Formats: sequence, C-alpha cells, structure tokens
Amino acid sequence: MAFPVPRSLSPSKVSSFTDCGLAFRFSVIDRLPEPPSAAATKGTLVHAALERLHLLPPDDRTLDAALGCLDEAAVVLRDDPEYAALELTADDEAAFRGDAAELVRNYFRLEDPRTVRAIGLELLLEAEIDGVHLRGIIDRLELDADGELIVTDYKTGSAPATQYERKRLSGVHIYSLLCEQLLGRRPRRVQLLYLRSPVAIITEPSDRSTRGTRRTLDAVWQAVERACDREDFRPQPSRLCDWCSFQAYCPSFGGDPAAARELAERLAAERHAAAPTVAAGPVLEPTG
Repeated sequence: MAFPVPRSLSPSKVSSFTDCGLAFRFSVIDRLPEPPSAAATKGTLVHAALERLHLLPPDDRTLDAALGCLDEAAVVLRDDPEYAALELTADDEAAFRGDAAELVRNYFRLEDPRTVRAIGLELLLEAEIDGVHLRGIIDRLELDADGELIVTDYKTGSAPATQYERKRLSGVHIYSLLCEQLLGRRPRRVQLLYLRSPVAIITEPSDRSTRGTRRTLDAVWQAVERACDREDFRPQPSRLCDWCSFQAYCPSFGGDPAAARELAERLAAERHAAAPTVAAGPVLEPTG
C-alpha cells in the first residue's frame, strides 16, 4: 500500500526532503511526534519579539523597546506546551532568556529597524505553481525606498559555510516565487538575517534563479510522489543525524522503519477517535 502524498510543499519540507528522505517521511507523512527543542523554541521566542518590534511606530523601534518586546513574548511563551515540556531549571531558563536577548541585540547590528517599511509580518502565502501546491510563512515582507519588495527571513541558528549559502537561500527563493505568483511582482531582494553570527546573506532573484527554483520544486515533488508510490524513502546520513529525533527508527542506527509506520497508524487512529463528532440533527418525519 503506497504512502499518502503530502498535500503541499513548503520551504521547510523541501529542505527536509533533500536533507534526508527518511526523516521527511517520519515527520511529514508518518507525523511522528518530536521532542521539544530548546533551540527551536528560542527561535519562536525571538521571531515573536521581532514581530512585535515591527508593529511599533518606526521611531519607537529602539533596542530597549525590542528587549521589552522579548519580555512580552516570553510571558506568552510560558503558556506554550512545548516550552513547558523543556522543563528548564531556573539557571537553564536564565541562560535561555539571556541567549535570546543576545540574538535580539545582534539583530540591531544587521539593520536599523526604524528604516524598515513592513507590509506583512508572519505572512502566510499559498499558491498552485506548476501543479504543486506551495505554502510558506514569510517572516517579513517590506518595501524599499523605491517601493520594491524585499523578503526577509530571520535565522537564529549558525550561519552556513560559504559553500552551503546557495542551499540555504533556496527557501527565500520559494518565497520570492510565491510573491511573484500572488502579487504579480518579483521581489528586488531576498535576505537571510543570521542573528547568531550576526551576518546577512542577500541575493537578488532573477529570471534564471526563478527558473531554477521552479525546476527544483518540480523535481522534488516528483521525487516525493515516486517515493510515496514505491514506499521508498531512504536515509541520508550526515552531520544532521546528531540532531535527528528519529534515530530509533532509522536503519542507519539499527532502527526499523516498519516500527515507525506501526506507531504512525496507532497515533492516527487515536487522533481520529479523539476528533469531535458532529451531532446529527433531528430526523424529520414526512407529513401528509
């Protein structure tokens, strides 16, 4: 029995599939739960703080205001189950918050937020392109001084080595393609702001890069469909394995992918059983 084909692709799914087909299967198709990650949760916190910052009037976007936005976002985060599941000690929480504050400070080394003219924050875009349903959330869509679009994506992890920059830019090129499809305008610039380094990686979409993005998406989608049809998702061991949550099911680590499938089916059955049912309305008897 073939695996179900995903309904859509996103920049993160494209990256996941190209990094390791088997991990993609476990995450996207089997929908196996992953333990909460301090790094991912910290990224959520910093993104929320920067979103709040850019909702302020331009002249109010100071470093002190940004740190205040971080404090506000941290209060909201306390109610997030993923944050609670981290079970941070008081010392761990202080280090967590301190590192998040440092990332926010580093943001000010990359640009002056008072000059940013954002027209969309955490903006969800969806479109059908070349038969593939694409969706993505843009951290920030803005206008430059000439009224041209700029796509900005914040990154809270380490900046890639020079030889991997092109791969990391593939995600924002997908955002550029979505903008062109939905807004009728190609962004002048797409950029990744790595807050840890801090460093900005910037490129300008062109006809050539757009064609390349379309070809890549088509190739990835066909490969996903083929892998689902053949039930053939293969592991691709790399340094990323050190952070993978699915080692227990990966043959590269002595695991059994069939066990993951059994777990996925059990979880799907539990989700179905827990789903609310719609009460039937009254049955009307015919009259006359």
